[in-house]
Amino acid sequence: MRTISQGVCAVIPSHMLTRAASNAAPNKRRSVYDARHSTKLPGKLVMSEHKARSGDVEVTEAYDGCGAAFDFYARVFDRNSIDGRGMRLVSTVHYATRFDNAMWNGDQMVFGDGEGRLFKRFTASLDVIGHELTHGVTQDTAALGYTGQNGALNEHLSDAFGIMVKQYTLDQSANESDWLIGAELFTSSVHGNAIRSMAAPGTAYDDPILGRDPQPSHMRGYVDTPEDNGGVHINCGIPNHAFYLAAIALGGKTWEVLGRIWYVTLTERLTPDADFNDFARATVDIAGELYGNGGRVQRIVADAWSSVGLATLMFDVTTRIPIKRGSATRAAMVRKQPKWRRRPAR
Repeated sequence: MRTISQGVCAVIPSHMLTRAASNAAPNKRRSVYDARHSTKLPGKLVMSEHKARSGDVEVTEAYDGCGAAFDFYARVFDRNSIDGRGMRLVSTVHYATRFDNAMWNGDQMVFGDGEGRLFKRFTASLDVIGHELTHGVTQDTAALGYTGQNGALNEHLSDAFGIMVKQYTLDQSANESDWLIGAELFTSSVHGNAIRSMAAPGTAYDDPILGRDPQPSHMRGYVDTPEDNGGVHINCGIPNHAFYLAAIALGGKTWEVLGRIWYVTLTERLTPDADFNDFARATVDIAGELYGNGGRVQRIVADAWSSVGLATLMFDVTTRIPIKRGSATRAAMVRKQPKWRRRPAR
């Protein structure tokens, strides 16, 4: 039997084949594992694209939720999985015992069952799944850090895309959405509706044990604190509210116009050290590029930022100030980032 020599010429060169493979139609690849209440990852494989559907509700919710997030990014932004290159979406359920969180650890999703008194299972919330998987998108694109305003911006992007995953899956308009993050997580004993409200930051819960939702909706309420990595889950309420205001003013499906602006900003303009002003300025700039400088969309985005204390000027095409870009490659910037993503993003 004869083998083909490595030196034989083929009509299609390798660089073309590589490009063709990277641009193939998005194809979901999901694997769900059961940690069986251990902390060893990933655990035992219990469901995948080629494995029978599980009877465990947390397994199926993780599987379906990751599929919904995959479909959102693929159909709306033509993004092939989290990394844009068809990455397998790996999830582990039943992590540890009475674990009160869901998180993206840099490689996969991890879901706790909740301790049952305050929190229920974390696979139940589709926007939380979208939120956590978006940390993976951010990790692979802008590579934002995870402290102060920079970290709060990271959290905001996950909330914004997380709520859009839910809206897209439910085919909701901006006016039909509840704009709540994690509405399915609290038990009936908690005095609250969700872990965050994008429509009304600071009102999501007011509970004797959990305390009162500390999120501000305006820069005048910005919280300086050494806790929570500089208040990343607190101060994200400010850009969250701006996003909500812009979505309501634009009307229709959030992902169609506003989502496009936010996605281009995340994937093409932000540097790892971006703060609120950098992001606001970039979104206004891109709104002008995509939908017309000085037009309705750009004015609505600029007004939304002004409403939360982040006034941003609109520039015409001849005076547009470009958003700063670092000289390092995006991959290099990702490698240099601290392992912020190992922190739970609740």
